[in-house]
Amino acid sequence: MVPVIDPCSFSSSARCTTKHLNLMLHVDFESHVIRGKVALTVEMLEDKCSSLTLDTKDLQISKVAANGQEAKFALGAKHSFNGTPLEISLPFELSRGQHVIVEVTYETSPRASALQWLTPAQTAGKKHPYLFSQCQATHCRSMIPCQDTPMVKHTYYAQVSVPKELVAVMGAVGDGQEPDPQDSSRTIYRFRQAVPIPSYLIAIVVGVLESRDIGPRSKVWSEKELVDQAAYEFAETESMLKTAEDLVGPYVWGQYDIVVLPPSFPYGGMENPCLTYATPTLLAGDRSLSGVIAHEIAHSWTGNLVTTKSWEHFWLNEGHTVYLERMIARALESEQYRQFKAIGGWKELQDTVNLFGQSNPLTNLVPSLKEVDTDAAFSFVPYEKGFAFLYHLEELVGGPEVFMGFVKSYIQLYAYSSVSTEEWKNYLFTYFKDKVDILKKVDWDGWMNTPGMPPVHSLPSQAKEEDLASFSDADVKALSSPQLTEFLALLLHQNPLPLSHVKRMQEVYNLNSIKNCEIRFRVEMILWVWLHLCVRARWEEAVPLAFQMATEQGRLKYTRPLFRELYNFEKYRQEAVNMFLQHRAAMHPVTAALVARDLKVEQSHK
Repeated sequence: MVPVIDPCSFSSSARCTTKHLNLMLHVDFESHVIRGKVALTVEMLEDKCSSLTLDTKDLQISKVAANGQEAKFALGAKHSFNGTPLEISLPFELSRGQHVIVEVTYETSPRASALQWLTPAQTAGKKHPYLFSQCQATHCRSMIPCQDTPMVKHTYYAQVSVPKELVAVMGAVGDGQEPDPQDSSRTIYRFRQAVPIPSYLIAIVVGVLESRDIGPRSKVWSEKELVDQAAYEFAETESMLKTAEDLVGPYVWGQYDIVVLPPSFPYGGMENPCLTYATPTLLAGDRSLSGVIAHEIAHSWTGNLVTTKSWEHFWLNEGHTVYLERMIARALESEQYRQFKAIGGWKELQDTVNLFGQSNPLTNLVPSLKEVDTDAAFSFVPYEKGFAFLYHLEELVGGPEVFMGFVKSYIQLYAYSSVSTEEWKNYLFTYFKDKVDILKKVDWDGWMNTPGMPPVHSLPSQAKEEDLASFSDADVKALSSPQLTEFLALLLHQNPLPLSHVKRMQEVYNLNSIKNCEIRFRVEMILWVWLHLCVRARWEEAVPLAFQMATEQGRLKYTRPLFRELYNFEKYRQEAVNMFLQHRAAMHPVTAALVARDLKVEQSHK
């Protein structure tokens, strides 16, 4: 078997592997830095080891020690997006199987890509600052010197000092708090993560946070202004957890908490163990199944428990998680609902392939990421092409119940470890040993290594254009939020609608009324798709609302495509650039970088 090399990491993961981190972090809101000391317990994988390399990005390293002895270190050449290797010379030689504790004292940069520092004005309470981290994919190295690759998994213990009026939570189980003995105005929070995780799943949030119990093993955290609404919205979390356990086995992480982050959080959710991040756009007011939370719950098995070995095999995380998310929906709702979600996912994939280009190698299921920024490569491809592939295999081997048997067995076999596509494929053939002839007929190269749409479209058929003509006001009013979104999304895949048609739709459906009221967040996806249609049809009346939605929240799924559509409306191109520059400081670093690239904004504008 060919060994997997992570092109996105400098760390010497073939020679040594981190088993545990001990973190001491001092959060400084005035300077927008974290001053830290990390002790890495590292196991040698080769004989005669006297050096090792860690990943860093924009860190100031002040001291390195190995087993208490001072160690020489040097920072290598800075890479444009992968950071800087930290080369450490050990004061002794170690053999395979021996351990060393490497202590690094450091300070983050105010520009650390993993951290977003919010002013009081950017919070719901308006009185205190706020901090949250987002380490996926390769940003942990800007917060902690580490082996920042998913093929290395370790436990950790953390002590976090914060101003005493604030609360710290992490992607780990809390282990108490105490006054900071060095500063009476601060509190130290302690955390323990006893299940091995890759570095990208380390997470920290600091703010004026409150919690509410939402189940026997779950709390929801947020600022107090939102916490009761959040508790109401996520009340079904335990039923989703139990459904997932019925499908794939016990939940091993102990606690499953959710923290609702401020609007600048760039994603719908993030699967940090014990502490799922959620966008406030999920505070919906409707009690239907939340696909985002089901997705993040599913990650507790696919992604967190069984992890991709490198970002080139990211589909193993996301394809399986989308598949499991939709199996949870199938159990709680219906098979028809799962099929309905699959239709929407296929169209997301079509949009992504069209955006990247049919021949773009980043639309491969297993792309090469050598000299590729993982943020720039991020797309729906590993999610929806991955799901489509698993759905295709499901049909070939005998249906969802049969294929779920494989998924559960795969998780049990590779739990607590990292896996490559080759290992996954080998086990697929082993598990379905009586169906090898069927599996050999799969177009493996077409699925894995060929850009563009999949070689097989085995998903449910979609509504035809002539079906849309029969829609009336009463029909649309009877649709659920997902169905209305699907109807509008179908139109996005046609040529741009004539302006007269869009105006007629507004007369019949009154979609512009979805604004500035509680229903706004309940049907945010509907509004986003509708505004796409309007701006694409060059309806100027919709432009102010599109700018408003693009800037008042920071979810990449909404913000980036709206800015791109507004930029393509030539009359408003400069206004789109100006609006972005005006709001960039409030955006998450990842969001700001990607929108700047779309709008062709040069670094000189900073």
